[in-house]
Amino acid sequence: MPYPAAYYCDPPRKVPVIQMSSSRQIPIAIALGILLGVFLGEHASFLGYVADGYVRLLQMTVLPYVTVSLIAGIGSLRLDQAKTLGLRVGLILVLLWSIALVMALLMPLSFPYLQSASFFSTSLVEPQPQFDFIGLYIPSNPFHSLANNVVPAVVLFSVILGVALIGMAQKQRLIEVLTAAGAALGRVARLISRLTPIGLFAISASAAGTLDLEQVGRLQVYLVAYAATALLLALWLLPGLVAALTPIGYGRVLGATRDALITAFFIGDLFIVLPMLIENTRKLLEDHFAGTPDAGSLPEIIAPASFNFPHAGKLLSMSFILFAGWFANADVGIFEYPKLAFAGLLSFFGSLSIAVPYLLDLFRIPADTFQLFLATGVINSRFGTLVAAVHTVVLGLLGACAMMGTLAVNTRRIVRYAVVSALLTFLVLGGTRAFFSVVAAPKYDKDRIVASMQLLREPGPAVVHRDPPAGRAGFDPSKSQLELILESRILRVGYMDDSLPYAYFNGVGELVGFDVEMAHALARELGVQLEFVPVERSAESIRGRLDGNYCDLIMSGVVVTTYRAGQVLFSASYLEETMAFVVPDHRRRDFEDWEKIRGLKNVRIAVPDVSAFEAKLRSLVPAAEVVTFRKSADLFGERAEGLDAVLLPAERGSFWTLLHPNLCVVVPQPGVTKIPLAYVVARHDQSLANMVNTWIELKKRDGTIAALYDYWILGRNAAPKEPRWSIIRNVLHWVE
Repeated sequence: MPYPAAYYCDPPRKVPVIQMSSSRQIPIAIALGILLGVFLGEHASFLGYVADGYVRLLQMTVLPYVTVSLIAGIGSLRLDQAKTLGLRVGLILVLLWSIALVMALLMPLSFPYLQSASFFSTSLVEPQPQFDFIGLYIPSNPFHSLANNVVPAVVLFSVILGVALIGMAQKQRLIEVLTAAGAALGRVARLISRLTPIGLFAISASAAGTLDLEQVGRLQVYLVAYAATALLLALWLLPGLVAALTPIGYGRVLGATRDALITAFFIGDLFIVLPMLIENTRKLLEDHFAGTPDAGSLPEIIAPASFNFPHAGKLLSMSFILFAGWFANADVGIFEYPKLAFAGLLSFFGSLSIAVPYLLDLFRIPADTFQLFLATGVINSRFGTLVAAVHTVVLGLLGACAMMGTLAVNTRRIVRYAVVSALLTFLVLGGTRAFFSVVAAPKYDKDRIVASMQLLREPGPAVVHRDPPAGRAGFDPSKSQLELILESRILRVGYMDDSLPYAYFNGVGELVGFDVEMAHALARELGVQLEFVPVERSAESIRGRLDGNYCDLIMSGVVVTTYRAGQVLFSASYLEETMAFVVPDHRRRDFEDWEKIRGLKNVRIAVPDVSAFEAKLRSLVPAAEVVTFRKSADLFGERAEGLDAVLLPAERGSFWTLLHPNLCVVVPQPGVTKIPLAYVVARHDQSLANMVNTWIELKKRDGTIAALYDYWILGRNAAPKEPRWSIIRNVLHWVE
């Protein structure tokens, strides 16, 4: 039964009316924007400034509006009203969470079989940021929280101030002032909302013209599965629940909020459209419960207060943890789902950029998959915001109805809702899986990327010897090595052809890699010709080839060790690598920490033929059977069948996994061991070493080493990026 009129907020107050532009103008503006983006392609990026300006105008009034709305709304309640509101709305919130969690945990059913691998990521070794729960939710300075847009802290401050007003006798004047302030903010918002068609036109044109279609293609499984599940939640599961439990029809829920939902989708920010959603919810309640006093005032309290809690769109992002496990062949077991649901719910009270890496680490999924999450956010943030907007509307409607006593448990409607929901869920998840298994099965192409990589910068002329050439003509051992280079105008660099990604032959037979690129740069700056000569990996070969007659430097990812430093002369270190294991995907968890590794029985591990590596492994895992190797390529053929793991630097191991996606890289915890790399100088020639040391420092300072690291180690822009397809470029040929 509805509560008596005296139960509701007293006195009635007017909420700022925020009107949307005509429903016809918005889809027309979006369609025109998409057409312009497709026509101009990347040349439509200038509209991003218009889009950013529109979004900032919308942001301008939202936080002040939420603050005054919460304080006035809660302050006008009595204590018993506030307690009832918290209890009943809390139960509705738990119900919405449950629906979102179920859909997130069911999403892996739509994923097909896939093999994958990735370049090295610094997130493999970087510590994860700590989640500052207190700093996020408890404001030591509310004005600082307002200035820095710390929404949960502002909401908590507003709620506490509103609760403090509940028991005050002389609160009416303050509530009237806050209501007037809200009305003024509403007038500003109404003026800005008239720009909605222009803003959405700019947003859609900029997105359609600049969206990276290749990146979208690589992640299409998750993008499609997430989008389909989000649409199921937003268009049926959540609004259908309102129709099943209240007199408000399904069509009325979506029809009344259509413009606000479209705006939320294209802007990708729930907070900005909050006033619009509150206004739409208020009108719906007033239309259906016209005889109930203050039927529309409750959403003004419920919706802003809900910002302290994760919404359904945020919880749906938990599906990315399951996708990342599937993508990296580190699946989260079904018995770990309760742990994921509980830990995810708690961590999602904070920022997703902190919560997702935390959950990846918790379930031992490679941290570099977080980059995929950032990539999918370009599209998925829109669908997630749509779900969040519908969640806000549904919470406001169901919470208000619960307070008014108008929720109705109709068995027939609930059963119909459950049956339709189950059928649609089966069709969405099953259809997505069938589509990607039969029609658009993902194809692994990272091995082709490795084979097609070329030197980042235009190389100079160079001679590459596959077999050891004869010694230098006119070699004079009485002269320094640097003098010989400058007099002969030839720089001879030794390379090891399986030193991926530092030196290797690509698919067309070109010698490429990080150190090959550095050798070209050194020869170019010295003004000499460049020759590459092969060197075996053994210590004897390295020492023998450094007599000055064969080569001047060895530039091939050579690891610096104490023993080697006593045998040859190293330059200054130019890079550091990280000690790691390369293991089969299904063995990843066995090698994630040293205690687990030491507990393995009959473990057989291959290590490079470097005494320091072998000694390090034997000290950490004394019971392991150690197998040494000289050529990395041998480890990924028949010899690999009897091995449990290969000790390799993570940077190299990640590159090898691109060629063998059934393998993955694991950096055992705790502790990270760094390994320096340097160039080896012929004949212990100190003058040459000094010159190379100075040159390395210059290359660090001018960004050359950083650029090569991004390309060869991190794989950024490893695949040639073609200009975005557009009508103006590809059809009309008006621009190059």
